[in-house]
Amino acid sequence: MAKLLYIQSSPRGERSASNTVATQFLEVYRATHPEDTVEILDLWQRELPEFNGATLEAKYAILSGQPGTPAQFNAWKLVVSLIEHFKAADKYLVSLPMWNFGIPYKLKHYIDVLLQPGLTFSFTPAEGYKGLVTGKPAVVVYARGGAYGPGTGAEGYDKQSDYLRHILGFIGFTDVKQIFVEPTLAGPNAKEAAIEAVRQQTAELASGL
Repeated sequence: MAKLLYIQSSPRGERSASNTVATQFLEVYRATHPEDTVEILDLWQRELPEFNGATLEAKYAILSGQPGTPAQFNAWKLVVSLIEHFKAADKYLVSLPMWNFGIPYKLKHYIDVLLQPGLTFSFTPAEGYKGLVTGKPAVVVYARGGAYGPGTGAEGYDKQSDYLRHILGFIGFTDVKQIFVEPTLAGPNAKEAAIEAVRQQTAELASGL
């Protein structure tokens, strides 16, 4: 039995194209993996640790081998707890809309908490950076109002998938499948057409994950 963690980063509920495709994915996944568990992490409902002064000071104290203060310890404990929760999953599904060519700030907040030395990546002079979250597959659903794929002429504007691919690779993911729901704002029925266009791919990735 495996655990799938679904990280949802759109606040638009059922109106969201990324949420809709992710929901379709989960329907097929649950049907084809009945023994697995699925946890939904809605980043708009989860209270994330603030990466504020106390947390930063705790991080630097730990990196320098210092014990830190009780306040720093408590702040860092929240960070470690979130990272352990993330790493406890066996498989991942992430859905996100494109905001200003990038990712929603809630997802960026989550990433900034997750990426910590010694927990999700390491560094040595001999090896350089090394991801510590390895051997786990992920599927990412990207929704965008415009079209940014190869041949569109707008590829350079896509800081959404480019960034998330880089982050996932940095912490160790090598098996990442992508679903692009686009363009959702190209006309009255564009969103529905974009969702329908990826339905088969979504089902195939869900059954094969």
